[in-house]
Amino acid sequence: MEPIEKYVLEHSAPEEALMHELERETYLRVLNPRMISGHVQGKLLEMIVRMLRPRRILEIGTFTGYSALSMAAGLDAGGVIDTCEVDDELQDLAQSFFDRSAYADRIKLHIGSALDIVPQLGHRYDMVFIDGDKREYPAYYDMLLDGGYVGSGSYMLADNILWYGKVTDPVTHHDRHTQAIIEFNDKVLADDRVENIIIPLRDGINLIRVK
Repeated sequence: MEPIEKYVLEHSAPEEALMHELERETYLRVLNPRMISGHVQGKLLEMIVRMLRPRRILEIGTFTGYSALSMAAGLDAGGVIDTCEVDDELQDLAQSFFDRSAYADRIKLHIGSALDIVPQLGHRYDMVFIDGDKREYPAYYDMLLDGGYVGSGSYMLADNILWYGKVTDPVTHHDRHTQAIIEFNDKVLADDRVENIIIPLRDGINLIRVK
């Protein structure tokens, strides 16, 4: 860990025991455990939820549930998170931690592609956290805006938007992940329906507000 990262952790509110356990279990049991949001990003998501006070949140990409639990901690009573995860092998792990938390009634886990699930749910969302298949980021964006699942005053946060710095490098023709993230960032910038700022926390978050 870099000294500055250590400093940030030591000077941020401490991680709850259940969250620490979830991170540990993720590293022990899951491939690519670095995909977990982790304490600093999780606390940022919680703080943003507390500030925005959304009633309904959509999460695209549950993974093991750390970010969903973080956002749930910031929700007012009666708030709901619909979280979508395409990998059914992660369902039991995520759901077990949801059930053990104080926020089990705020989180609804859906297994399958968000591109299929969101139209079936038919809800309008005050906040969306996008952390699913990077190749589908442009499709998520089009679905949310064109489908009317977000509206004026809604916020979207897209994770991994700097993609380990690859967004500034020449892109090879077979690197679909980087191509899609660049397309997503360009699409957001060119869309006069929204305004945005990229936050260089960890691998970058594109914070987008629908006008």
